Amino acid sequence: MKLYSYPTAPSARRARIFLAEKGLTAEIEDVDLRSGRHLEPAYLAVNPQGLVPVLELDDGTRITENTAIAVYLEEIKPTPRLLGQSPLERARVFQWNARVELEGLLPLADRLRNSHPAFKGRALPGSVGYEQIPQLADRGDDRVKRFLRTLSDHLTGRDFIATDTYSLADITGIAFVDMLRMAKLEMPAELAPLRNWHDRMRARASYAA
Repeated sequence: MKLYSYPTAPSARRARIFLAEKGLTAEIEDVDLRSGRHLEPAYLAVNPQGLVPVLELDDGTRITENTAIAVYLEEIKPTPRLLGQSPLERARVFQWNARVELEGLLPLADRLRNSHPAFKGRALPGSVGYEQIPQLADRGDDRVKRFLRTLSDHLTGRDFIATDTYSLADITGIAFVDMLRMAKLEMPAELAPLRNWHDRMRARASYAA
């Protein structure tokens, strides 16, 4: 297998962590997003969206989107289970994975990409250029701060986000919380449950993937 990735891209890091937790290896091919390699014809032939990650199988089949990649990897290597043990657990994993994406990662990306000069004309990831909208940065800032409190409250008395064991939802949570630094946001000191959860996640070997 080959994973098209980029070291600092939160989306690609999620796939690398999932692979590491599964104990699976893949050739890593970094696509230099800063230099615009993802917009060159050679990479657009791999993924017309111009996004990472892409998991390429040995027969050349390609899978995009983190959830789809996770489902495939869970099927080819069922243990450790990262998508839940039971129907209810699987539902909870996908529920919280979606919430962290929709209420955390996407608003945080809005805040960053609509305010930072480096994303001028590139307010959305992918092959189509969009101009920045400052109001979206302000709205994203408010949404992120609200969701940090929501997530911290949810983690009170819990070790993991979705179930009693580590899951895809925790991987997406790692990507979200670590992306705060990129957006020059601090995790509020009073959110102890979220801080404690993050410390536990950082102690896992896969965190460095």
